[in-house]
Amino acid sequence: MQPILTINNLTKRFGSLTAVDDLSFTIEKGNVYGILGPNGSGKSTTLGIVLNVVNKTSGNFHWFDGSDSTHNALKKVGAIIERPNFYPYMTAVQNLNLVCKIKEVSPDKIEEKLELVGLSERKDSKFSAYSLGMKQRLAIASALLNDPEILILDEPTNGLDPQGIHQIREIIKKIASQGTTILLASHLLDEVEKVCSHVVILRKGVSLYSGSVDAMNASHGFFTLQSKDIDLLQSTLENHPSFGVLKREGASIVAYLQEPMDATELNKLLFDKGITLSHLVKRKESLEEQFLELTKNN
Repeated sequence: MQPILTINNLTKRFGSLTAVDDLSFTIEKGNVYGILGPNGSGKSTTLGIVLNVVNKTSGNFHWFDGSDSTHNALKKVGAIIERPNFYPYMTAVQNLNLVCKIKEVSPDKIEEKLELVGLSERKDSKFSAYSLGMKQRLAIASALLNDPEILILDEPTNGLDPQGIHQIREIIKKIASQGTTILLASHLLDEVEKVCSHVVILRKGVSLYSGSVDAMNASHGFFTLQSKDIDLLQSTLENHPSFGVLKREGASIVAYLQEPMDATELNKLLFDKGITLSHLVKRKESLEEQFLELTKNN
């Protein structure tokens, strides 16, 4: 798969507070990724770093194949990381025309993007007359004017009523179905389960899980493992019938079980093969249980 964004060992400290802690994951083209975690887990800070509005402390990231500068790569990115900020006395069309001038893109796509977010009939209404949900939909239209390869949304349904939440989620699905990669930050489990194909779960800036939503719901759960000899660990797991998908995430291996196995059994199995684990955690099968555990410990 073609990488859109690659993050390696990213860390951000604000004084004594570590907001993002050694974070690694890759976003591949054509998927909908959710960064899931409670408030204060590092979601917005991570987005701020990759969008060049927050300076990283250490680690690195690159867009696409890494051959272009972040400044140039961001021309192929659409993002909404703050509340929509349009001129209240101008119409939707007038506001989007202004955005086109700022972004130096053609206004030819304005009608198309308003249609996509369901605002064609209100295109000549002033922004001040819009509901909160309509304002958010206009912001999405604005972020799509340059036909970005990836759309980034920070808490896109925050503060909306149930109808507004449903409309935004349907728009996200529609945009994704047209081939645009999406990265959204959310503290809502329901949001991630309904619209995302992949998820990164954060707690206090640390990634607890990174992978597909379907795999997160695997019936037998999965282990997150670390060892000094990670290559030997990986090859041993690959040759064991109890394990299916294996993912390398930074210094960890995430191993999905195809049949029941407890942590004691795995630890003994690996120790007998000369592998000493420095980290072993078994995660619960359910995304809901995992998220409840995450928020409980926050």
